[in-house]
Amino acid sequence: MRSTRSKMETGRSIRTSRGSSSAEPSASEPGRRTKDWFHMGSKRSNAPGKPDKPKRSVKFRKAKVRHTVFTLGANRLTGGWLKRKHDAQQPVKRHVEISTPSWPKALDGLRIGHVSDFHFGDLMNLEKAMMAVEALASESPEIICNTGDLVDLEWMGVEPLARAFVELNPPLGNFFVLGNHDELEDGEAVARVATEAGIHVLRDDTMTVSRQGHDFRIGGVDWARTPKQCTDRIDRMLQSGRPDLLLCHNPKGFDHAAAVGIPMTLSGHTHGGQIARRNKPDANMAFAHKRSAGLYEIGDNRMFVTVGVGAWFPLRMNCPAEVVIITMRHGEPSASHD
Repeated sequence: MRSTRSKMETGRSIRTSRGSSSAEPSASEPGRRTKDWFHMGSKRSNAPGKPDKPKRSVKFRKAKVRHTVFTLGANRLTGGWLKRKHDAQQPVKRHVEISTPSWPKALDGLRIGHVSDFHFGDLMNLEKAMMAVEALASESPEIICNTGDLVDLEWMGVEPLARAFVELNPPLGNFFVLGNHDELEDGEAVARVATEAGIHVLRDDTMTVSRQGHDFRIGGVDWARTPKQCTDRIDRMLQSGRPDLLLCHNPKGFDHAAAVGIPMTLSGHTHGGQIARRNKPDANMAFAHKRSAGLYEIGDNRMFVTVGVGAWFPLRMNCPAEVVIITMRHGEPSASHD
């Protein structure tokens, strides 16, 4: 079942995704999750006590080649300098206030923690990823929205990061949508790990959330590459209701999101090109995207594109990794940030 309609009250998280739920391990099953996690998504066992090898898609193998050449290879050519410089960079905290008359008045002041594109893997180990988690924790957002690419290539090993988000215990919960890298090896496994950790994984569906006695709807769509694919997924999501807040990994979905009257869209994917002109974040290397970093408007509808936390190439220039704290306002169009 692709559509889930759940409701949660402030301070309580309902662990459901696409009609499924997961329970905490009982006292008689210590470590059950971790043990099962190493064997998820596999149909054959290689040997007793060893993880099964997943069947890799052509897309995954091509991505692996690109990773070997452009990420690992480039780092080796610099004697490891690129990765050392990359590892030394810490994510910045970016505060943004966004106003629009289409945002529900009852949700004025909602504080959203927006992160994306961790690319957990060779360039993003748990220690580095926790810098972003700790930055989120210091801001105490009401809701955490992760707009995809939690993993880079292989998904095994990401469970501690997923659980770290849940341990922040935001009053309105954690929400996540799949990005293109999440689906390279096994998107179902990534979704399952997040769900079992306690994150709400939105897959072309919506969920109703209660804040201070007022309900609002949050929606999310799976990875879609083209504007047409984004449109199709958003239309499928709308069957469960129009959201006030949409999570869509690809910013190419914004045109249709605005056309159907969704007040606020959060996206990632572009990394802000990773290389940008000084003080001009939208003048960057993400040439395939007309909206690649920051705030965009169509009428009274808004989209914010974060440049993300991680990277696929170990270099960022004038485009630091970021954790974004968005304060939503009901009012005349305006935006401020630091």
